[in-house]
Amino acid sequence: MSFAAMLQPTSAHVLVVDDDPDLLRLLSLRLRATGYRVTAVDSAESALSRVAVERPDLVLSDVRLPGRDGLALFDELRERHPSLPVILLTAHGTIPDAVAATARGVFGYLTKPFDSQALLEKIRQALSLSPAAPAGSDTGDDGWREEIVCRSKCMVELLEEARLVAASDASVLIQGESGSGKELLARAIHRASSRAAKPFIAVNCGAIPEALLESELFGHEKGAFTGATAKHIGLFQAADGGTLFLDEIGDMPLPLQVKLLRVLQERAVRPVGATISVPIDVRILSATHRDLDVAMLDGHFREDLFYRLNVVSLTLPALERRREDIPLLAGHFLHLLVSKYRKPLNGFAPDAMEALATAPWPGNVRQLYNVVEQVCALSTSPLIPLALVQRALRVRSNEVLSYAEAKLRFERDYLVQLLKLTDGNVSDAARLADRNRTEFYRLLQKHELAPALFRGDTEDVASGRRG
Repeated sequence: MSFAAMLQPTSAHVLVVDDDPDLLRLLSLRLRATGYRVTAVDSAESALSRVAVERPDLVLSDVRLPGRDGLALFDELRERHPSLPVILLTAHGTIPDAVAATARGVFGYLTKPFDSQALLEKIRQALSLSPAAPAGSDTGDDGWREEIVCRSKCMVELLEEARLVAASDASVLIQGESGSGKELLARAIHRASSRAAKPFIAVNCGAIPEALLESELFGHEKGAFTGATAKHIGLFQAADGGTLFLDEIGDMPLPLQVKLLRVLQERAVRPVGATISVPIDVRILSATHRDLDVAMLDGHFREDLFYRLNVVSLTLPALERRREDIPLLAGHFLHLLVSKYRKPLNGFAPDAMEALATAPWPGNVRQLYNVVEQVCALSTSPLIPLALVQRALRVRSNEVLSYAEAKLRFERDYLVQLLKLTDGNVSDAARLADRNRTEFYRLLQKHELAPALFRGDTEDVASGRRG
């Protein structure tokens, strides 16, 4: 690819991490001249803070950094954002470490001094392998995930991964707590796949008795058992060419697990009472809220079936991990329910919305929908009041976890959550954390969290502004 082609403007966001101010400035200038949007920081801690505010499309980091080094930064980024490409800059002394990191998933590394064209080419290659249109962007082609309302970084990244895997025919195991939206994600994957025009059929393996579940899945012949008065086409055949979603797969009885494994291995199904197997072309998506690792150890789930189903694993975050989505979800559900209850509801009172945003959600998104439906049904005013929300929640609406109760290891995440909830308002954040402003500022400084970042201020460190 020509250097001129690489200079074509791009809106990709690159996070640059280097403690050398001259090199940081030079890298920023070169990348901006190429058309990239650049955020520049001088430490791994600052980089993690920036990623918490806005996930970049690529991270370019020096290996040697003060405090936490570039390799440790990569490890944490890999844990939190597995699809985020990382390129390391290394001196000759750290080449072995960089090579080892490449084996662990770093996209690549460049040795100093490096050639500008080589740097730009490496970045171009990394970006070409990452999702071109992040989920949730206004690209006009997000119909595949229209049922999933979100703006949180963890959900955006999950949807990016879902869209990537949708392009393949790999089996996907969707894990997550009850009510987190596993079937919605499965439907989204189906709609984004080449099978979208074919059937999507969902079955809850835990809600159907074992004797009936076999017939539902595989079908049966007339006279196969008492009451089988006619031939019945099973769900595998009904979903031929499309997608079969096996919800709560962890509840499937062991004898049926054996038969399901045989179907997946042979790509054919034999109805109950039949002597001939029928070929099928079905993609399998499955979901569970159970810990299948524990179930396998206990002998309640077959290990060979697990590996057949778990080619790709996606985990839906609990609602408490995506609290910035709560106002968006509550507004969305309210919009849907207004026509159902034929009430002129305009929204939630500010204290009522705060109660929703800070409440515990053991039932996740499903519970939030039920709460919104209850307050819609009972509201007698255009603005839904706090009292109705408190009644629906059955908890104290202003019960916010104090900072002293938070685990030290989650300290930064806790602070980020508070700043997101308050749009960077330190006074409100300090009040929610039950800390005075001075102490709260010290905590923010410790984690290099700038409140301005949460108000949309994207000035970089190279400009000398830290919030």
